Amino acid sequence: MSGAVRDFVGIGLGPFNLGLAALTEPVADLDGIFLERKANVDWHPGMLIEGTTMQVPFMADLVTLADPTSPFSFLNYLKDRGRIYPFYIRESFYQLRAEFQDYLRWAAGRLGNLHFEREVTAVEWEDGAYAIRSEGPGGPRVDRARRIVLGTGTPPWVPPACRDLASETVCHASSYLDNRERLKECASITVVGSGQSAAEIYRDLLGDIGTGYELNWVTRSPRFFPLEYTKLTLEMTSPEYVDYFHALPGSKRDELGAAHKGLYKGINAELINDIFDVLYELRFLHGAVPTRLLTNCTVESAVEKDGSIRLGIRQHEQDRGFKLRTEGLVLATGYSYRVPPFLEPVRDRLRFDPTGRLDARRDYSVDAAGEGEVFVQNAELATHGFTAPDLGMAAHRNSWIIRSMTGREVYPIERRIGLQEFGAPPS
Repeated sequence: MSGAVRDFVGIGLGPFNLGLAALTEPVADLDGIFLERKANVDWHPGMLIEGTTMQVPFMADLVTLADPTSPFSFLNYLKDRGRIYPFYIRESFYQLRAEFQDYLRWAAGRLGNLHFEREVTAVEWEDGAYAIRSEGPGGPRVDRARRIVLGTGTPPWVPPACRDLASETVCHASSYLDNRERLKECASITVVGSGQSAAEIYRDLLGDIGTGYELNWVTRSPRFFPLEYTKLTLEMTSPEYVDYFHALPGSKRDELGAAHKGLYKGINAELINDIFDVLYELRFLHGAVPTRLLTNCTVESAVEKDGSIRLGIRQHEQDRGFKLRTEGLVLATGYSYRVPPFLEPVRDRLRFDPTGRLDARRDYSVDAAGEGEVFVQNAELATHGFTAPDLGMAAHRNSWIIRSMTGREVYPIERRIGLQEFGAPPS
């Protein structure tokens, strides 16, 4: 074991911890490294469908909203790639999703504090520091640090009814592209889900529906609801709304969290309209279209039989059940945070709420002692609200974490940016 103790070790390299790596790179008095089990930055590879774009503007990159002068900005990436003028002429704030993936890898290639193919197996507390044990090329290794930053992401969530399915024609949206051609060989395909991923997969499959398969879209939502994207609503992705939300009682935060799904889980309105237009044209050209869109429907059971899957579905407003037979099944059912197993040795050093979720303070720390030892990225949905997975608030969160680690405001942190007030005015 090395005797050197770093200021911090980041575990996981999605956009949030990669942004932290970029923002800490020029900070001379912060000694930190990042460990990632994969060989490269790999951001939702199963959903890099041709032509799909980001749902947030390009300024929500790794660094710009904290440091517009950073060499790791998306605009600098475009300049370096010789594409800044084509992007300017394109006149769209929303970069291609595959372009965002390329940008992340470009930034990673310019950072010297990233260690790939290092899978963390355990975090332990030894001699007043965290010992981060990992496996990778060259064998086991131990890195010691005063702090850790968890950026391991949110694993795919599969409905309980579908967890025992073993067919090769069943996949989660996270691996859709790997399974797309196999799915298209099925006589029928069903997409389950209500958000952007479900809509993008349905639209992608709709483009080849004339090749011989039936296509279903099942959602428990009462409608195919659009992402709320008006300007006063967007002010809720703000420092003062996070302050307001975090100060509410836990029960009220949970209540609001359920009501906020339309703020971050809805479908781009242009995509909804495009799907309707395609269906309209197909019906005009061919009459009946072999597709069904079923709302208010929850999958309650799933049984594999004779090369197909029999779904037991309940229309919950009518409280009526029915069966749907499908050969291919895509579960666009989202993601859910789980505390990584490697934290078990230090579980007693972490702070949890009564339901067993990590209980993050306003500065995103979750260590029980309150000493700013353990920070989380996108694991604070219950405490900070729907801004937790928002790329647009990532630089703000990283600015907080850096301030907590250094004791000073390296990057100016905005306190109030909105035109509205979220709480009752002071008496």
